[in-house]
Amino acid sequence: MATAAQPSLRFHQNSAFFPRNPRLFRKSQLRPPPGFSPARIRASSALALEPGPSIKSQETSNADLFACPICYEPLIRKGPSGFNLPAIYRSGFKCRKCNKSYSSKNIYLDLTVTSGTKEYNEFQPAGTELFRSPLVSFVYERGWRQNFNSRGFPGPVEEFNMAQEYFKPAEGGVLVDVSCGSGLFSRKFAKSEAYSRVVALDFSENMLRQCYDFIKSDETILSSNLALVRADVSRLPFSSGSIDAVHAGAALHCWPSPSNAVAEINRILRSGGIFVGTTFLRVSSSTPALLRPFRQRITRDYNYLTEEEIEDLCTSCGLVNYTKKVQQSFIMFSAQKP
Repeated sequence: MATAAQPSLRFHQNSAFFPRNPRLFRKSQLRPPPGFSPARIRASSALALEPGPSIKSQETSNADLFACPICYEPLIRKGPSGFNLPAIYRSGFKCRKCNKSYSSKNIYLDLTVTSGTKEYNEFQPAGTELFRSPLVSFVYERGWRQNFNSRGFPGPVEEFNMAQEYFKPAEGGVLVDVSCGSGLFSRKFAKSEAYSRVVALDFSENMLRQCYDFIKSDETILSSNLALVRADVSRLPFSSGSIDAVHAGAALHCWPSPSNAVAEINRILRSGGIFVGTTFLRVSSSTPALLRPFRQRITRDYNYLTEEEIEDLCTSCGLVNYTKKVQQSFIMFSAQKP
């Protein structure tokens, strides 16, 4: 991520709005702190993608990266060439097999199964719906993510450097940042110029709008090989064996089915491709034995796993060379497709 302006909002980590545990209980409802006025915060998603003379239109070309989330056939693209936000925003995509069309909605390419539907909306788990909220999306990099430090997360800069070490074999390839949120790491990966293409992917429309709001002020990222894509992590819109690296920062515990998601990640990775993720642990090897029953009890409503469960999940989905780094309730893990 390019260094953003200092957050204008600061919340105490034990406040009602930011409890010590970064995720809210499933049955709770998001409520602003006392005295909060909705007029004080507005999530901006103004568009600034005007047609530019440097982009030349072409009739049709293979999308050569994106695939239909229904049948996984490569999509046919019609529109300007190039892999960057302005070019993809003005392009249309279609599956030759399913005859389903996909287009950019606002500033991201919608590659969900329900893309284009007007009346039908699927029910999503409470945790998924929470991060689709405009308010949560707005505050994610303005106080929410910083609260993770209290649980052992070393901070975005160090996390990015750690991930880059794991991704060295994938340099020059295609990287997908799944559950990218507001693009905290997507922007860093794009700006590093270590990858030929970077896809910032999330299910939350508002997270992707926030991602664009951060990007539009940095011309080097706006014109870089970066795409914003809305997609379901359990139905990734890429052909099998087409991706070199997948990153999932503080995401695994948010997924309705971690096993389905990791299996999908394994499907899209090339042979030798790298998967790197971070998440909260239910308990870790450093958790005192006396505190383990307590930690198990207070995290029972979350998808937090143990070190052993995460390793078993990766290996059972066919990934190899599993490694990990653990600090308090933070874990960064890496695995490779054979």
